[in-house]
Amino acid sequence: MGWVYLAFAILFEVCGTTSMRLSNGLTKLFPSVALFVCYAVSFIFATMATKYLKLAIMYAVWSGVGIAVITLIDLTIFHEKINLVEVLGLVLILAGSVLLRIA
Repeated sequence: MGWVYLAFAILFEVCGTTSMRLSNGLTKLFPSVALFVCYAVSFIFATMATKYLKLAIMYAVWSGVGIAVITLIDLTIFHEKINLVEVLGLVLILAGSVLLRIA
C-alpha cells in the first residue's frame, strides 16, 4: 500500500509543480490555488507512505521520479532546453533513487 500512496504523492507533487509554473508568480488564481492544494495532498500521501516505506527510500523515489517527470513536462509542454550536464545530473539522481530502492 505504501507504493500506491507514494505514486499519488508523486502525481500531486508533479501537478503542484506544474501549477507553480502556470501561476505566473502567483498572479493567476486557479493555478495558484491548485499549487497549494496539490502540494498539500502530495504531503498527505507522502506521509501516509512513510507508514509502510522507509523515509529515505520514500523521499528518494518521490524526489527522483518527480524530477524526471517535471523535466519531461518542462521539455515537452514548456519547450525548455536541456544541456548534457543537466542530463547527466538527472541520470545520477535517478540512479541514486534506484540504488536506494534496490538496497
